Amino acid sequence: MSYKVTLQPSEHTFEVEENELILDAALRQGVGFPYGCRSGSCGTCLGKVVSGEIEYPQGLPLTVMEHEHEQGKAVFCVSIAKSDLVLEVKEVTSSSDIEIKLLPARVISLRKLADDVMEMQLKLPESERLPFRAGQYIEFIMRDKSRRAFSIANSPSNDEYLELHLRHVPDGKFTDHVFSEMKEKALVRIEGPYGSFHVRENSNRPLILVAGGTGFAPIKAMIEQLIEQADTRPIHLYWGARAKADLYRADLAEKWAFQYPHIEYIPVLSDLEEGSDWEGKTGYVHDTVAEDFADLSGHDVYLAGPPIMIDAAKAAFAKQGLPEDQIFSDAFEYAAEKEA
Repeated sequence: MSYKVTLQPSEHTFEVEENELILDAALRQGVGFPYGCRSGSCGTCLGKVVSGEIEYPQGLPLTVMEHEHEQGKAVFCVSIAKSDLVLEVKEVTSSSDIEIKLLPARVISLRKLADDVMEMQLKLPESERLPFRAGQYIEFIMRDKSRRAFSIANSPSNDEYLELHLRHVPDGKFTDHVFSEMKEKALVRIEGPYGSFHVRENSNRPLILVAGGTGFAPIKAMIEQLIEQADTRPIHLYWGARAKADLYRADLAEKWAFQYPHIEYIPVLSDLEEGSDWEGKTGYVHDTVAEDFADLSGHDVYLAGPPIMIDAAKAAFAKQGLPEDQIFSDAFEYAAEKEA
């Protein structure tokens, strides 16, 4: 059994399954609920039940007084629906609505995805969560107060953990440490989320997502969220790299394209070795997009990668009729490569 939840004043709706926490259902379907601890102790997700019935499986949380409960006040991270609901909630509608937090985190896994790419999984404290939008990034705070920024590579619905893809920069202080010295269970300090790179919900245009190298990380988060939201807009994923080995999660991209008819995956290699058996696209990834789409005016384009790729893509796509307000980019990681 499931129940329909309608939000005021936005009139957005979503379904919540029987015994599913209301906040979990909202995040699973991409609804911008405000939240913090996910344990009922911070009150960030406080709202009002306008109509319908909810229940707290673990009892009334300390953040809601008995008289407030009688007035309809509720926190939705620890409550379930017992009927269709109308809720009054101040939704998160832009990245600026999300609180930036400074938190400790524990490294729970380090896995090499390529010779120069490390997947790092971070676990947040039990009593804390880091709400973010797919495409945003966090910063590591070093002991000398310097910072290193990396995109979050997982969907916001899995917010107990953060997945990052770190490219090894030769002589880079932080990535040298990650690749040669850092161990699982290490503690780090992070701050975020930052950035305005996220899929705009006010558009139904087909999406062209262009990744260069580890620019795949925020694009991965976006696609995972779109899949969770059952968004069936056509998605054309272009991933540009030098060599086949640099397409370090090609298996995942191929899986998306196989499972979902609306997702197309086009890898592009720019530096083929002699004798390579590569049969796919070659050259620069932005040139491939321009060749495939003579008219881009009906698409939204998202670019994540080195500045040289993004600058070239913007110039090329403008000639293909892409309006300036339909192209979005993220080049932050590469801007500080020399220090990484």
